[in-house]
Amino acid sequence: MAASRTTARTAAAKGGAKAAAKAGKAQAHGGANALQFSREQELAAYQSMLLIRRFEEKSGQMYGMGLIGGFCHLYIGQEAVVVGVQMASKEGDAVITGYRDHGHMLACGMDPKGVMAELTGRRGGLSKGKGGSMHMFSKEKRFYGGHGIVGAQVSLGAGLGFANKYRGNDNVSLTYFGDGAANQGQVYESFNMAQLWKLPVIFIIENNRYAMGTAVSRASAQQDFSKRGLSFNIPGEQVDGMDVRAVKAAADHAVKWCRDGNGPYILEMQTYRYRGHSMSDPAKYRSKEEVQRVRDEHDPIEQVRTRLLKAKFATEDDLKKIDAGVRAIVAEAAEFATHDPEPDPSELWTDVLV
Repeated sequence: MAASRTTARTAAAKGGAKAAAKAGKAQAHGGANALQFSREQELAAYQSMLLIRRFEEKSGQMYGMGLIGGFCHLYIGQEAVVVGVQMASKEGDAVITGYRDHGHMLACGMDPKGVMAELTGRRGGLSKGKGGSMHMFSKEKRFYGGHGIVGAQVSLGAGLGFANKYRGNDNVSLTYFGDGAANQGQVYESFNMAQLWKLPVIFIIENNRYAMGTAVSRASAQQDFSKRGLSFNIPGEQVDGMDVRAVKAAADHAVKWCRDGNGPYILEMQTYRYRGHSMSDPAKYRSKEEVQRVRDEHDPIEQVRTRLLKAKFATEDDLKKIDAGVRAIVAEAAEFATHDPEPDPSELWTDVLV
């Protein structure tokens, strides 16, 4: 019995390693086909991704100190996905995602202090300290969560697309979910409805290889997630989710498809998370060497950094100043989230619908 478990773990590790080796390789909008960014675009992408990285690193530290309770899922390694997609969106587009959501909030322009205060359960949090890591919202930024139930946000994302079509605007619903959630039944019901009614929804599958802790090779019969909509006639494509330029190029195409009234579109972002599924996950289902290899060869932030220096768009000193500025923003957010008062007990009875 022990031998069979060892064999299963070995097979999982091999499957995960093979999948990880694909991370960063050219797909439909990767490699040579990626957009060439201007200096301003490269710098904007670098700063946005760095803010997410430093924010998540600080969140991990604060969780370890006991300042953040409950579940906490970090986005480290996947920053290029949401930053690239947001670069292709416009004001009015709706965003909805699952529980690995801090990066999406920051990319949407939500206040880092409000996000961090929500993580620590303070009244200055974006959900008044009552939502925590997985349940934050911003009507102003059209960010609709943060959802703890696996795959639940997909049907809600289709609903946001329906609302846009009903109102006659050209806004798009950007609906994010993971490779594990892609196997949920409500996802396919949403696909069917979205295509039947030609809803302007981009289904963005963030394939980080392991769902909670099982390699896609062991959990998914069809590992090309861009094909998941074929039975509903929904087009899709695989994208190098570690290259922000490739993400932006694919998102540009998908956004135009939806705004032109053609219905939904699927983008499979082939990405990779460096940390465990959550802060309580030791991630023993993959090797440290595998993670380090992806960091060394495909890190989304280092790719931009290298291009900035090579093209002489920025100097080492310039990038150090950007990093220092980002760290200052994160430090201010952490300071605010540590000293902001907790919600008044009376808040237990507000925003509750019966």
